[in-house]
Amino acid sequence: MQPKYKRILLKLSGEALAGDKKIGLDYDVINRFGQSIKKCVDAGVEVGIVVGGGNFWRGRSSGGMDRTRADHIGMLATAMNALAVADGLENCGMEVRVQTAISMPQVAEPYIRNKAMRHFEKGRVVVFGCGTGNPFFSTDTAAALRAAEIEADIFFKATMVDGVYDKDPHKYPDAVKYDTLSFTDILSKGLKVMDSTAAAMCQDNNIPILVFDLADPDNIYRACMGENIGTIVK
Repeated sequence: MQPKYKRILLKLSGEALAGDKKIGLDYDVINRFGQSIKKCVDAGVEVGIVVGGGNFWRGRSSGGMDRTRADHIGMLATAMNALAVADGLENCGMEVRVQTAISMPQVAEPYIRNKAMRHFEKGRVVVFGCGTGNPFFSTDTAAALRAAEIEADIFFKATMVDGVYDKDPHKYPDAVKYDTLSFTDILSKGLKVMDSTAAAMCQDNNIPILVFDLADPDNIYRACMGENIGTIVK
């Protein structure tokens, strides 16, 4: 069976990496993600990953702290997560490189687009840390930017919900799930899929977004193979 996509950008939230702990890192969870990603790589899919940092730091809830400083701390949180994800993927038998948007050459490569593309050609997974390297941009926006830069076929937004709903399904049992949406729907209806900057960037660059549930890590592989899961935004 051939994968539907040749190159994907997978966004993993920090909360997903924490598992049931809700904070820090759960290595069993990371290894389960790794096993699913390994199946994608073995099928010939090139995988780039952007990680969030919410398991260590929530910048917007940092009280009176300067926003720029709070965002810089969040970028460092994503660097820790990127290293942890890389370690988990290597334990599953993959070649991995970590690239960070803030220079820290003792622990990771600086983000250089051409080097990332070369890693993909060699079958390596590339994990991108530190967001865009700039404050005031979310890691969703970083993921949309990297997806455009590496010419990904699709942006996989792996969440803790099995798609996009008209309202919060955890609070409202009558919430209705969408199978497909347009970018116009996302922006006009104010749906909490991702921030508007990330959605607009994907729209401008014709990059579809697939939102799906990460509670079953094998959904990453199913999504690569084109199975009907989650909500597609295009």
